[in-house]
Amino acid sequence: MQNLSFLAVPLLLFGLLLHGGTVIASGKKDGSEEWGYVEVRPKAHMFWWLYKSPYRVEDPSKPWPTILWLQGGPGASGVGIGNFEEVGPLDTDLKPRNSTWLRKADLLFVDNPVGTGFSYVENKNLLVKTDEEAATDLTTLLINVYNKRASLQKSPLFMVAESYGGKYAVTTGLSVLKAIEAGKLKLKLGGVALGDSWISPEDYVFSWGPVLKDVSRLDDNGLQKSNKLAHKIKKLIEKGQMVQATRSWGKLQNVISKNSNNVDFYNFLRDSGSNATTSSTMVNLGSNRERSLKRYSNYLTSKRSSSTSGTGSLKDLLNGVIRKKLKIIPKNVRWEDQAGDVFKKLRGDFMKPRINEVDELLAKGVKVTVYNGQLDLICATKGTEGWLKKLKWKGLKSFLKKNRTALYCKNEQGTKGFLKSHKNLHFYWILGAGHFVPTDQPCVALNMVGEITESPAAATT
Repeated sequence: MQNLSFLAVPLLLFGLLLHGGTVIASGKKDGSEEWGYVEVRPKAHMFWWLYKSPYRVEDPSKPWPTILWLQGGPGASGVGIGNFEEVGPLDTDLKPRNSTWLRKADLLFVDNPVGTGFSYVENKNLLVKTDEEAATDLTTLLINVYNKRASLQKSPLFMVAESYGGKYAVTTGLSVLKAIEAGKLKLKLGGVALGDSWISPEDYVFSWGPVLKDVSRLDDNGLQKSNKLAHKIKKLIEKGQMVQATRSWGKLQNVISKNSNNVDFYNFLRDSGSNATTSSTMVNLGSNRERSLKRYSNYLTSKRSSSTSGTGSLKDLLNGVIRKKLKIIPKNVRWEDQAGDVFKKLRGDFMKPRINEVDELLAKGVKVTVYNGQLDLICATKGTEGWLKKLKWKGLKSFLKKNRTALYCKNEQGTKGFLKSHKNLHFYWILGAGHFVPTDQPCVALNMVGEITESPAAATT
């Protein structure tokens, strides 16, 4: 049974006019939560939800951090999936999550880009077509949220991304730095963390075949078919034919599924969902697009139903009691876990690498953390290591020569991961986790985010 006590706290509702357009905001009277809309462009409305941590620790030498969670897709809802499925204070049964990242930081969720989740546009032509456009919109939202909240300005912001959200993180990170330097944004950027992130599509599609061959999900024939399509995708990317590359990416997924008997793209030790239509986080194109829309949420739904008593739909939750709590969602806006229109508009950018943006952040001295689940396929560790070695950052050679440090979790046996660090680059290998690290390995993920954010509470776990 759902715990509805969180709905009982009185709400505040107000409207403001700030840079970027109309702002509608609401929240609890005790200040523990705030949420609202920012009109980031005329008729383009982005939804955000901020949680203040009840575990806050005051330390003059270490300011309490804020985490901006960036979901993937593109078109997946951070307000829904990241919040209720992964790191927010309540799970999908509205019960307290012991491993919530509020234990280490305040949490800011956004439905990004516009058109995702509760965010909406009044005309579909206003949906973004590039990662840079998404970064500009998100920066406008941050200007509105931060510039009028002095308490937030004292809290360093860490962008923590998952999947395609990594591309948003690096482009937004650079956009935010420019806004700060121009005096438009009152914010301290603490760092960027890229979790199982789609930074270099080429490196990932080339990793799928070899990884699955090594774990016996493909034979030599399947590997040959996979590599043939991967080479085709590489050539299309080199020619700048990005939409065609995205279509070929979808075909490669189908080849992998057919030859592996439907391996789960989120965890290569599992079969995907209940049938062949559920295997990947990203949205396919053409006749398979509608089926592929459900791949992202099905993995988490299966995880939840196997580990808890919860069987309710996330969509029903968000469009039911959550909408009732928030009060400001327009009647014609219906929450969806995946927004197909958002993906379609971004298909020309989908296969573009963002390695150069990672290099720029490192060169500017920004703390960059990369973390990857051992069992992920869609953004396999092999692919992540591949693009990381392509960095031009002057500290890369020294980083690669460093030895790894083993990671453990209190009261849990066995090695949970490894860490390698040099200057402002950090890499976490998370053992036993697939694509959704906070869900698959909540203890080590919580410790990791405490270290990433240098949280005053980091040593308490």
